[in-house]
Amino acid sequence: MAEAVAGGAQGAGAGTTSMRTVVAASCSGTAFEWYDFFIFGNLIQIISKNFFAELGVAAGLIAALALFGVGFAFRPLGALIFGGLGDRIGRKAAFLITVTMMGGSTFAIGLLPTFAQVGRLAPLLLILLRIIQGTALGGQYGGAAIYVAEHAPRDRRGYMTAWVQTSAAFGLVGALSVIFLVRKATGEAAFAAWGWRVPFFVSVGLVAISVWMRMKLSESPAFQKMKDAGEHSQAPYADAFGRWPNLKLVLIAFFGLMSAQGAYWYTVFFYAEVFLEKFLKVEGPFANLMIMIAAIASAPLYIFFGWLSDRIGRKWVMWFGMTLGAVTLFPGFHLLSQAANPALVAASARTPIVVVADPAACSVQFDPTGKAKFVSSCDIARSALANDGVSYSSRAGAPGQPAAIMIGQTRLAAPDGRGLSAPALKSTTAAFNARLGAALVQAGYPTKADAGQRNTPLLLAVLLVFTIAATALYGPMAAALAELFPTKVRYTALSLPYHLGAGWIGGFQPVASFAIVVATGNIYAGLWYPVIFTTISVVAAAFFLPETRGRPLDA
Repeated sequence: MAEAVAGGAQGAGAGTTSMRTVVAASCSGTAFEWYDFFIFGNLIQIISKNFFAELGVAAGLIAALALFGVGFAFRPLGALIFGGLGDRIGRKAAFLITVTMMGGSTFAIGLLPTFAQVGRLAPLLLILLRIIQGTALGGQYGGAAIYVAEHAPRDRRGYMTAWVQTSAAFGLVGALSVIFLVRKATGEAAFAAWGWRVPFFVSVGLVAISVWMRMKLSESPAFQKMKDAGEHSQAPYADAFGRWPNLKLVLIAFFGLMSAQGAYWYTVFFYAEVFLEKFLKVEGPFANLMIMIAAIASAPLYIFFGWLSDRIGRKWVMWFGMTLGAVTLFPGFHLLSQAANPALVAASARTPIVVVADPAACSVQFDPTGKAKFVSSCDIARSALANDGVSYSSRAGAPGQPAAIMIGQTRLAAPDGRGLSAPALKSTTAAFNARLGAALVQAGYPTKADAGQRNTPLLLAVLLVFTIAATALYGPMAAALAELFPTKVRYTALSLPYHLGAGWIGGFQPVASFAIVVATGNIYAGLWYPVIFTTISVVAAAFFLPETRGRPLDA
């Protein structure tokens, strides 16, 4: 990377910081902060068992996925806090504060006691640290993208800022690599008991490197020029959101770019792993490895599409990415199923499953707070099937009657957990899950994916198509967003729509999609979430997003 970056000339007035240092420092800090977020996302099943044990398997996973989203939910707050700070006093100060907050909160997660040790205090502490993480990350991306864009020469801005986009890949690869190596070194039992803490502890060394590199940075030339002239914003929120020309650009950025980026990117690099491991019963290390390979492949593709946007423009490169993503999600995930677990696909076709239940007793199991309990017989039946990764259809039963699961001609009555104590509910659902598991095995449903039947080349090919779509959308995005907004409000106006899309739409994608699966009984139904949000951006970008390639950033 150093050689490629060094080949670029500095932008006018770039000050004393070399382009190589600008890109390296911005990428290292951003990669580290992505690493922090990714280790949590990829340990979601272990987190659910250690911090939400009292909720049961399916509800615990939903709660853990919701907690994953909580960190993202606070990213817009961080965008406002640090965006305003960056537009008032400079980009560098915001850099240093966010990376320190991120590192401290991540290390602290590794020290947390589990639910078995301190009860409900454990998830409360975890929620607090996730809030700190999300707030810090909300101030990070906008600063890094803007800092590089304001240093880069006009005709290489897409290429230079694409290195910032690769930091997501570097962070994800780093997180998956550490998890994979620790998992292999400790074994699954030890990793689930205590080894999961090690990836959080590794962040201490990474934050030290990141702070050291960012201390070497000078202020960005565009901001310094504006500050020297006394034209920097004293009221960035009012300037960014209280004036229609700027607010209109914020709305275009959100609907035209960030709806797709948030929904699609997190589906590819997060939900795909949940889908492989939870629904298709692929072993965890192999699922980690597949996503890691996709992430490694994404790094040069970010650079390529950033470079391409310097040649032909940002808008249509990104539009191609989001359109390709929207049209390939459903067929792609069906191919993933065929490639990863053909026996499960065959069993679902041969012996379909039906849940017969009173519709009034069936809940939509979407709980962003993680507090709700889904304990009716219908909810227990649906949760158990979703946890087993099995598709099913629903049929209305008699009012007030308990739900039953029909596996071919076999009928399995589901228990009603309302009114049961927590220990009684846990033992009752465990016994039911055991009976259900035995009935599924008898009907030919596999308990795990058979590695001998796996079509790994097809699986990787599907993930590569997803990755091409994600990188075409995300590669030019930093340059496009920086060019979209005026310097005076760039940090604030860029950061808010970015983190609303990535934070709220992207962060809650896994839990929303999983809840849709539980509600519908179709393991593919959760894909409607990213398809709808991505399609919104396809339409909005085509009609409202301007071409920004080559715009001066100090105007």
